[in-house]
Amino acid sequence: MSQRFRTPRRVLAAAAATAALALTLAACGTDSDRDSGHGSAMGGMHHGTTSSPSASASAEGDGMASMPGMDAGSAGNGLAAAKGGYKMTSAVSALPGGKAAAYRFAITGPDGKPVTDFAVDQTQRMHFYAVRSDLTGFQHLHPAMAGDGTWTAPLAALRPGTWRLYASFTPGSGAGKGKGVVLSRTVKVSGTAMTSPLPKASGTTTVDGYTVAVKGAPMAGMAHQLTATVSRDGRPVTDLQPYLDTYAHLTAFHQGDLAFAHLHPETRAEGDHGGPTLTFHAEFPRSGNWRLFLQFQTGGRLHTAALTLHVG
Repeated sequence: MSQRFRTPRRVLAAAAATAALALTLAACGTDSDRDSGHGSAMGGMHHGTTSSPSASASAEGDGMASMPGMDAGSAGNGLAAAKGGYKMTSAVSALPGGKAAAYRFAITGPDGKPVTDFAVDQTQRMHFYAVRSDLTGFQHLHPAMAGDGTWTAPLAALRPGTWRLYASFTPGSGAGKGKGVVLSRTVKVSGTAMTSPLPKASGTTTVDGYTVAVKGAPMAGMAHQLTATVSRDGRPVTDLQPYLDTYAHLTAFHQGDLAFAHLHPETRAEGDHGGPTLTFHAEFPRSGNWRLFLQFQTGGRLHTAALTLHVG
């Protein structure tokens, strides 16, 4: 303001200085909140409005309410069934264990009607994730939508226990046009639930004969770059194929509350010769352990590598 409206009057100069000081103090307060876990920008979707999703998640009766300090950025942390006028609805609260099942749901808009217009994001109008409460189960699907706005996600067999199901989308019209949204609900899968401890934080993991190494030292509430390098038998892999318009798709979930983070790829996919190193823009809203699921494709086959990353 002081640069746009210069004036020799001492009164206005003093007022401008006071305003600048106030803004500086406000910014410092935001950083302090982030350091203490009470505010941030949502990892991977980086849009920065803040609110506590706990009440919204609890109000939907989904249980597993979010922990304090999780950001509800434009996309949100995925722990609420309703946000910004959009709501994930489903009559399904339980699924059978040990066999494939169809999960049906709808997204209603601010007007209360089912949304049928969705923008394409990474080749799909809807990304759907299923994650077990102990982070030992993960599925990433692209459900089909009927004309009335009902989506059907064909889930592979689920282990008994509690699962959180996420819908990630961008409205193609209406009040939320162009803004990413992540909503979720929980379901109980029948059978005897046996929990497993989360694997310790490690920079490497193997899947289908491939070794994936992730490097980076992310800090909560700050933007960082992560790199993932793919090798096989000690040799760099350079034949990664495009998957969802990129060479790898990376999502993360926080241990304990299952907050969602989508890490945006920075490597463009051009032909079937991706790798060995891929880069991602990462923003994690809070410290602790995050379970990363990196998906990449070779020879027409999709591979899903999982590892635990500690965020300081």
